[in-house]
Amino acid sequence: MTAADTQALLADLSARLGPDRVVVDPTQLIAYEVDGSFDRGHPDGVVFPRSVDEVVQVVRWAAAHHMPLIARGSGTGLAGGSVPEIGGLVVQLGLMNRVLELDLVGRSAVVEAGVVNLIFDNQVRRHGLFFPPDPSSQRTATIGGNIGTNAGGPHCFKYGVTSNYVTGLEVVLSDGRIVHTGGRALDVPAYDLTALFVGSEGTLGIITRADLRVLRDPPAVRTMLAAFDSVEHAGEAVSAIIARGLVPATMEMMDSSIVRIVEEYAHPGLPLDAGAILIIEVDGYPESVGPQIAEIEAMLRECNVREIRIAQSAAERDRIWFARKSAAGAMARLAPAYYLVDGTVPRSKLAETLATVNRIIEADGFRTGHVFHAGDGNLHPLILIDDPSDRALIARILETGRKILAACVAAGGSITGEHGVGIEKRAFMSLMYGPTELLLMWDVKEIFDPVGIMNPGKVLPPREEIVASADSAHPTAAAPAVRVATAAETSSAAPPVAVPGSPEEAAETLRAFTNAGKSVRIRGGGTKSALLPPADAVLSTEGLSDICALAPEDLYVTVGAGMRLEDLQAVLRNHRMWAPLASPWSAATIGGIIATNANAPLRMRYGGIRDMLLAATIALPDGRVARIGRPVVKNVAGYDLHKVHVGAYGTLGLLCDVTLKLAPLPRARVTVVAMPRRIAQALDIGTSLTQQSLIASAVLALEIADGGSWLSVLPVALERRPTTLLVYTAEGLAEDVTAELAAVRAALRSADIPAVQIDAPSGSDLWGAFIGAAQPDDLLVRIGVAPKDIRAFMQRAGFGGKESYLVDLAAGQVYVRAPALHPDDAGRTLDRLRTAARTLNGYAVVLAAPAHARLDRWGYAPDALDRMQELRRRWGAGGLLNPGAFIV
Repeated sequence: MTAADTQALLADLSARLGPDRVVVDPTQLIAYEVDGSFDRGHPDGVVFPRSVDEVVQVVRWAAAHHMPLIARGSGTGLAGGSVPEIGGLVVQLGLMNRVLELDLVGRSAVVEAGVVNLIFDNQVRRHGLFFPPDPSSQRTATIGGNIGTNAGGPHCFKYGVTSNYVTGLEVVLSDGRIVHTGGRALDVPAYDLTALFVGSEGTLGIITRADLRVLRDPPAVRTMLAAFDSVEHAGEAVSAIIARGLVPATMEMMDSSIVRIVEEYAHPGLPLDAGAILIIEVDGYPESVGPQIAEIEAMLRECNVREIRIAQSAAERDRIWFARKSAAGAMARLAPAYYLVDGTVPRSKLAETLATVNRIIEADGFRTGHVFHAGDGNLHPLILIDDPSDRALIARILETGRKILAACVAAGGSITGEHGVGIEKRAFMSLMYGPTELLLMWDVKEIFDPVGIMNPGKVLPPREEIVASADSAHPTAAAPAVRVATAAETSSAAPPVAVPGSPEEAAETLRAFTNAGKSVRIRGGGTKSALLPPADAVLSTEGLSDICALAPEDLYVTVGAGMRLEDLQAVLRNHRMWAPLASPWSAATIGGIIATNANAPLRMRYGGIRDMLLAATIALPDGRVARIGRPVVKNVAGYDLHKVHVGAYGTLGLLCDVTLKLAPLPRARVTVVAMPRRIAQALDIGTSLTQQSLIASAVLALEIADGGSWLSVLPVALERRPTTLLVYTAEGLAEDVTAELAAVRAALRSADIPAVQIDAPSGSDLWGAFIGAAQPDDLLVRIGVAPKDIRAFMQRAGFGGKESYLVDLAAGQVYVRAPALHPDDAGRTLDRLRTAARTLNGYAVVLAAPAHARLDRWGYAPDALDRMQELRRRWGAGGLLNPGAFIV
């Protein structure tokens, strides 16, 4: 296409949208040639849509003319993600900057992609809430940009990254189609496409709107600065804090070089003789932050600390943070530019990795200083650049960056923790992933952007290069398929069962079955198999049940998918750790819980299963084995393929082993069991308490119609045999638990609701007992709506007196158990519940049903179902893997 042709096309687009909405003037386009990286491109034009409908117009126009589209927020990215490398049209989303809804009841918001992070955070803070992702570019970075790079920030250690706060997206695909992934109704029955789009850097579609979670703003904060002789001593202190079961809001580290540079620049009063300093901040209730700081101070004095300064006022706290935030400006004083490297390692590897990084930089002849997020192992060497116009110098510096990132990968980390891949690290993706993983990512790219116009050339190396590298690699001998006991050998009509002992054996066994045209049922503990149709063969994960790696100091465990949850928890308790998961069944396996996305109420405290999953090894039915992710919280290298397996019911591959984020065992866990007079009162009080919760792990309302024999799990004699219960569990530090439950009891007293306080069971335990009490002929249904719509659903559902139900108020989920129904009655009950849920943009799925009931288990039609089906066709042997297990 000639330049004249391009200008004619852009004139056509300008006529459609208006002349003020399309920029083609070369002078104005200069600002859109770059972002915060060293990369540069030359856009053909810039368009400023105001609505999703206008984005659709732009995308359809671009698809018709094969014009590349580069979505852009504020241009603060540091990896070239929004640079128009091969020209094309920049889609500037800054005019789509409205907060469309702020739901204080459900602690959620609907925002357009152009909303600035800090403006949104300030808005929700006025209501006592906050948005945890806080990248350094927070003042100007947009939510859409944060989502595109899965941005982090200093608070990620305790609160997680952007993906932990995105529950749904509105996306315009490359054919101009609008799709909605996820939503404010949690755990919708569909592949988790939200997890794929977050961190995809605009390569799969243009994100126009997001459903976000927000949290209660902690009422108290304390900050300290600690000086050490060396980075090693500071790193040991970080490990000691974690080992004691404390989780500070932030732990930031600065090495001696950056300390001196910042002190000379901003004069914040840093100790110049320190080898490293730590900035530690804790939050919680006022009753808690003082003891937390005192305990940390005592630990630091056992870890060779040289000096401790505890902020006694807001001004002193600001002075400490001013020092940390002055690093970039201080470096600019020494050289006209600097290169900010972004790599992540397990936090216990920080000191040794930093030593390696320093050797690399010194050998290459550069000057540097280090600031990094010590809590999550995110390194940020700042390499000074004396002449940014010297392209040879820039090439040398980028090569130094490659060596640094290779060292991070060698230490078990990632080539990018929060900046993304973009152009800068595209060639480095092969440091982390082989051809199998990269070609799987290309599958995703081709499925969602078949015409190749969405930010082309970013994130992934060219497909032909990957294929060539795979062809040139020395082939490894395939593991033999596991010998399978046949029906003839076992004198049984049951299908043959294979029990592989490794991912490679599992992949070869799947290939042998599917190449023969046999369907394969994946079986873990068998706790969720009752509704599944038979298959030609069974693959059991019983042989994949070992702990592969346990790193309490780094807060992760890698475990075989066939290991039972209760066995894993028993091992972790010896290290005062746990995986924040729960199941109604003692036989439940880790793989089964992840594959079915079986979230317990404790999600409100720790995040969902998707948030816990850091990495996975997956056996594919074509014989390949993919290893995706890393044992670090911050990793934005490529697409999060492992997370799309959460809730995929084993239809996309076999989870062989998984790496889970761990949490220290809570020092206190206390439950209040209240007895409201009616369910409406339980819902009202429970909703109010949920809005005020800070450390709650469950807020449940229960209506018991079956006598409640399962309530024998409670160790207390209730004043009467209740039909209605309100259950509130808080867990964490003892001071926080005491403060939170004091407010809960006060609210219950003011409403004249009797209550008792117990140490066990927890709300999640009661959730498990309720589900586990279902009998073979019971109908058990899970309904999901936005939490704000729970009351409306209860009114529309028209419950009678025979159904028991449990309401997870924070998650917006209702579990309904109708006992011993005739199959026809089961169908009518399901239709009633499903109709009520659909009117509120929710869903209702069947968890258990009478044996002869013919029910549509899912009753849901997700957006982008055709794209999900294509994923399954490519990865799930055309439907032979776990047939009938899921909606796709």
